[in-house]
Amino acid sequence: MAEQRVRVDFGIIGAAGYVAPRHLAAISAVGGRLRVAQDIADSARSLDEYFPQAAFFTDVDRLERHLAKEVRAGRRLDFVSVCSPNHLHDAHIRFALRNGADAICEKPVVINPWNLALLHDEEQRYGRRVWTILQLRLMPSLAALRERVEA
Repeated sequence: MAEQRVRVDFGIIGAAGYVAPRHLAAISAVGGRLRVAQDIADSARSLDEYFPQAAFFTDVDRLERHLAKEVRAGRRLDFVSVCSPNHLHDAHIRFALRNGADAICEKPVVINPWNLALLHDEEQRYGRRVWTILQLRLMPSLAALRERVEA
């Protein structure tokens, strides 16, 4: 019997950023479909490599209007990868939750610790989750540094 894969729909905020190509590669590797992307810069070259069909927005408000239209048509995102600068993570995570998607975000999730309680409240309110990725510990250069320090 053939294995059946479920199609998972993604969005990404910060599509032209430093960490975005890794998120795009991961979405592709799991067979996900990137439906929407946003960045203030329109130079998201990795986006064209992995998901040239994704709708692209330079303005978050236009992205939100697009997602509202999609939700009304029964097409909701499953996940939004937040790849924006650290000080915007909190706002973009809330954006994902508010628009019916789980949020995926590398650390730091928030700048101020008291905002964690607010995100938890938003998870409860919208019935969605925040998934934190602690990738820095896996970087080869940091692993080598850790080995040198331990030696």
